[in-house]
Amino acid sequence: EALPGRPVPVEAGDSAVGMPLPAHEEQVDVLERLDFVLRNILELRREVEELRSSLQHLAAEIVGEVRSHLEETQRVTRRRRFPFHRERSDSTGSSSIYFTANSGAANTDDGESEGGYTTANAESDYDRESEKESEEGEDELSCETVRMARRDSLDLVNEDETLPALDSSLEEGLGQLLQQADRLHAGDEQEKREGFQLLLNNKLAYADQRDFLWRLARAHSDMCDITEDTEEKKSYASDGKEELEVAFQKWDQSAECHQWYAILCGQLAEHESIQKRIQTGYVFKEHVDKAIALKPEDPKSYYLLGRWCYQVSHLGWLEKKTASALFETPPTATVHDALQNFLKVEELSPGFSKAVRVYIAKCYKDLGNNSAALLWTNLASELPVNTKEDAEMERELEEMQSL
Repeated sequence: EALPGRPVPVEAGDSAVGMPLPAHEEQVDVLERLDFVLRNILELRREVEELRSSLQHLAAEIVGEVRSHLEETQRVTRRRRFPFHRERSDSTGSSSIYFTANSGAANTDDGESEGGYTTANAESDYDRESEKESEEGEDELSCETVRMARRDSLDLVNEDETLPALDSSLEEGLGQLLQQADRLHAGDEQEKREGFQLLLNNKLAYADQRDFLWRLARAHSDMCDITEDTEEKKSYASDGKEELEVAFQKWDQSAECHQWYAILCGQLAEHESIQKRIQTGYVFKEHVDKAIALKPEDPKSYYLLGRWCYQVSHLGWLEKKTASALFETPPTATVHDALQNFLKVEELSPGFSKAVRVYIAKCYKDLGNNSAALLWTNLASELPVNTKEDAEMERELEEMQSL
């Protein structure tokens, strides 16, 4: 039986044929499909609502746990403020060959007080009366901790704004913590490990303080030097960089942050391909230049720049070809550039390190000035070995003296 035709407009003419309507079965099938789609949309909406509710509960639980952990950290921090005498051992510095993270016979920024403070692994050594005093102040510290927990760590601040204010007790604790971190950083490998753990234990309490963050990054650099495992080295260097990338959101005008970011870039690049090392070299120099612009009297930054210039001036054929293929303006530097930076270190801090004087001697030798090279070789031999890099330079020094 023929289906009824669709009405035809008059303009179509007598010869126009009406369009057939869909069969009943086809109409039912379409309706069923539409019903299926609607049911799935409603189900998806319910699932989204349930997920949203679950996330809200999860967020509330996380905030509660963070606040509780912060309060407990503040209690521990207060108890660690009671000092006890600690012997200071000789500094071994950094073992990084690519870029030295810590050079110099002595770190003049370290605290000079006679007494030390408890380390991350040390037993708290105070009497019951002091403990009672600490517990009485926990309520006050808890209030401050909750107030700090409410600050959004990702909110940006203007460069001209002052650092987040701490109350007198927390500010005193931070000062003691930083002084102890400097002292441990200048110590042997075990003390560097203690310093790293100490800063990690206090990260939640002081993560919004600039001087704390760059020291935490420095501690990551120390751990990168200490460990022998390649993957661990990369992990420490990468984590340290991430700490400073967060810091740059608030404190782009910190010379120390730029300096240690460059150092960590150099440490991480040791384990990368030629292409990655060349790319990292640009980043390294950019941050060293910023550190020098912000703090032009810091000898370490000139030492780092001197190392960069010396290595660029000695790039091999493959490195030069790779750089030319990847970049419109490959990195360029001469031995003379490196020498000027090393001499600047000596000008700012005579006897900064054995490594500096060895590099000066090497630069003069490369430039053909053998008498000056011999002079600086003798001057380098007068300085003690304080870092792993100094020990490596000592071997080069012996070879130069035997020639």
